[in-house]
Amino acid sequence: MLKKLLNILFSTRLTATLFIVYAFAMAVGTFIDAGQETSPTPYSRALIYNAWWFEAIMVMFVLNFTGNIFRYKLLRKEKWATLTMHLAFIFILLGAFVTRYIGFEGMMAIREGATEQTFLSQKTYVTTYIDGDYMVNNQVQRLVRNDEVDFSKRLNNSYSYETDYNGQDIKVELIDFISGAEEDIVPDESGERYLKLVEAGAGVPHNHFLKEGQVQSIHNVLFTLNKPTDGAVNIRFTDSTLTIQSPFKGEYLTMATGEQGKVSVDSIQPMMLRSRYIIGNQALVFPKPVIKGKFDVVKKIRNTVQVKKVGHAGTLDPLATGLLILCTGKATKKINTLMGQDKVYEGTLVLGKTTPSIDLETEVDAEYPTEHITKDHLQLVECAYLKTGVGGS
Repeated sequence: MLKKLLNILFSTRLTATLFIVYAFAMAVGTFIDAGQETSPTPYSRALIYNAWWFEAIMVMFVLNFTGNIFRYKLLRKEKWATLTMHLAFIFILLGAFVTRYIGFEGMMAIREGATEQTFLSQKTYVTTYIDGDYMVNNQVQRLVRNDEVDFSKRLNNSYSYETDYNGQDIKVELIDFISGAEEDIVPDESGERYLKLVEAGAGVPHNHFLKEGQVQSIHNVLFTLNKPTDGAVNIRFTDSTLTIQSPFKGEYLTMATGEQGKVSVDSIQPMMLRSRYIIGNQALVFPKPVIKGKFDVVKKIRNTVQVKKVGHAGTLDPLATGLLILCTGKATKKINTLMGQDKVYEGTLVLGKTTPSIDLETEVDAEYPTEHITKDHLQLVECAYLKTGVGGS
């Protein structure tokens, strides 16, 4: 019986079978990771690369190659080429085991002329900090725990543990996993007022949230919301106005219309939403008005559709309803073509009234007589807009 098992274990037929199964598993792993930002992903690692049966295949490979060396007497000089091939596979597989169970995988970013001693681990960890009133030598003790995890939106994720802190039972449990999550303000009447600010430091956008009545430092530049402070970029708002006062010279570009303007030093000026400001060597965008709400975790569009490139063919005003065209992947090259297509706008015009924002986002600030306006006047204005391409059909 033992001899029969050894004959099977050290046979070339098993070698061929292992190669076929191994190659098929790798092909499946590549296929299920298609379109993902990285490979392997937690999904393919859980199903294939870190699965017990995949590791069993590699163990069988090592045993098979080792047994074949002695079974076919490959230690002889005339069979050195075949021996070299067998030893190469054995050392590759042993190296894979060392890397997985002893070594570390990750990425280290090293700038030219710099020295680094840390790297970003390939593995993901959940770090929990438990604080309380437990003290040793008058020092408050923090309980720290690191657990390796590999969450994926394509898996049924689970994570929990129980411990105690100074005799108090503690339980930590995963409630939900949101891939590519970011923190944002979700409207809530019981919340605080915030203004979202997006700055592009080092070419990478970062979200910041200015809270009403507070001062916030962003790359050593102070910003305030309804809290005027000397030397800070002061932003004020009321129910009908939103203004900016900067201690630095600046400029802005309204992305929807191409309108450009200057930011004068210590001058209170209307703030233009969805415009790119350059103030104090910082590129800033204020994408939407002040919102009353609370922080919550939301999912990015890019991660929702699982592509690297996402663009839109024109934005919608906050009070508008309509079609927002999102282009993904190669279709982003068609954005300019789509934006140049004819569009249809439907709305109601109110004559004789103005608002600071030229829409209904702010309150009416002035009224004018309209008795002299006739249908002919409106048709002339309509023709002028259609002729210049400002309006729609």
